[in-house]
Amino acid sequence: MAQSFKLPDLGEGIHEGEVIAVLVSVGDEVKEGDLIIEVETDKAAVEIPSPFTGKVTGISVKPNDVVTVGQVLMTFGDGEAVEPAPAEKPVEPETESAYQPPAEGKEEPVPASPATRRLARELGVDLRQVQPTGPGGRVTSQDVRSFAEKAGEPEKKPEAAEKPAKTAPSVPIEIPGLPDFAKWGPVKTVPLRSIRRTTARQMGLAWSQIPHAVSQDMADITKLESFRKKHKGDIEGKGGKLTLIVFVLKAVVTALKTFPYFNSTLDKAAGEIILKNYYHLGVAVDTDNGLMVPVIRDVDRKSIEEISLELRQLVQKSRDRKVSLEEMQGGTFTITNAGALGGGQFVPIINYPQVAILGMGAAGWQPVVVENEKKESEIVPRLMMPMVVCIDHRVLDGSDAIRFLKSIVNALEDPEQLLMTMI
Repeated sequence: MAQSFKLPDLGEGIHEGEVIAVLVSVGDEVKEGDLIIEVETDKAAVEIPSPFTGKVTGISVKPNDVVTVGQVLMTFGDGEAVEPAPAEKPVEPETESAYQPPAEGKEEPVPASPATRRLARELGVDLRQVQPTGPGGRVTSQDVRSFAEKAGEPEKKPEAAEKPAKTAPSVPIEIPGLPDFAKWGPVKTVPLRSIRRTTARQMGLAWSQIPHAVSQDMADITKLESFRKKHKGDIEGKGGKLTLIVFVLKAVVTALKTFPYFNSTLDKAAGEIILKNYYHLGVAVDTDNGLMVPVIRDVDRKSIEEISLELRQLVQKSRDRKVSLEEMQGGTFTITNAGALGGGQFVPIINYPQVAILGMGAAGWQPVVVENEKKESEIVPRLMMPMVVCIDHRVLDGSDAIRFLKSIVNALEDPEQLLMTMI
């Protein structure tokens, strides 16, 4: 008896994925638990095991195909059907709990992309109430935003003696189609896929929803670098890597506890700011497949040694595309290090729905005016590292950003103070 293998539910909020690799061929004998296909979702790459024991009789997908939950991927003949254990649902980001989906079994799911569904949850919108404008009756992100804006407008009753206010007619912004670039020379098209596609959606959402403000500073890490070099051998001997970002993680946690609104999320629909009493810090990792942000949980409860070991493991798993969905979720604040690639001052985009992000540039030797023991000014070489913090100006102000960043800079400039002020 033939058995159909369908894309299983990979977690709350994940409705589709892209086939990265098919690990079996027609005619192969497989056992329950053998890995048969690799799919990349909005979160990470996932290797999916077979729920059957038997022979592969048909494969319905190929690499680069986008598949949805419930879609048939392959069939098995003469196989023993094994009821797969229910997958443990990973915890979604905080704002996704605002939207409660309708009871199962009553109606078919509303056609919408994962990004649109996520936006609906964040804005508290029931997709079944939204009028779709996308192709094939698909609800778009703009449909959700328009519905949320109309729902938030109170009804106004015109007063008899009051003339209605004159408003300028709205001018719709239409995105013009692209020209035929091949008219001017050779071109090559590359699909916007996998992590790059997810990054495009996430950055577009963050930039459209968050009014960014920026504060920059320079940290004198001369003493810290000497301290790091002195102890890096001990950490490497235990399998870790003592990088500057490890110290930055600890300095950031102390700053977050001093300035708790940097560790929050704005719930626009509820008119509330959600302050989080846990410190899960995301670290942006540059990989061959694009930017990934694994999360180190409870940074405030871990030692420098523990963070060094965990960070190295997460970075390697990200580059090998072995990082799990759970390891990519739940971040409360993000750090990105352009200095690892030699970059200097830059302005990162906040990782929505967080309200701030810290950027590190490459450290370099510079002449700096300092005061010596005789209270005289002199010019000395110092190792200076550019730093930047971007904030959500709806939740935080420029003065908050300056104080927050200065507290991190002060901690990094004095390793003894950094160790003494760890909370």
